[in-house]
Amino acid sequence: MEIQVGMKGEASILVEREDTAAAVCSGTLLVYATPCMIALMEGAAVEALNGCLSEEQSSVGIELNVRHTAATPVGMEVRAEAVVTAVEGKIITFEVKAFDEAGEIGSGTHKRAIIHAQRFLDKTYAKL
Repeated sequence: MEIQVGMKGEASILVEREDTAAAVCSGTLLVYATPCMIALMEGAAVEALNGCLSEEQSSVGIELNVRHTAATPVGMEVRAEAVVTAVEGKIITFEVKAFDEAGEIGSGTHKRAIIHAQRFLDKTYAKL
């Protein structure tokens, strides 16, 4: 299947204590952490590409521009959405949004690169 503008993916999580700013060292409060929201947004983008990549391929995040605009308490569900907005060769651009049960909590853009998984790993581990 070819990657096309408009393809969508979703990911969700129930916020636990380990997903808080205090737990991941991105702040001191027991509220949903920005790094966790970003990871969920990336997960939604990966889901949007599901079924489009060969077994030898994967995608890696290469750029994020995200705003975290509302706090979410422990115990609330968070859902992220990603929509493909551009396909430029091996670079895929997404519009990403996150919502808790009360409404939107974050939004932005995300880019992923399509890579050959084994070559990527070989190059990475050659650093050791």
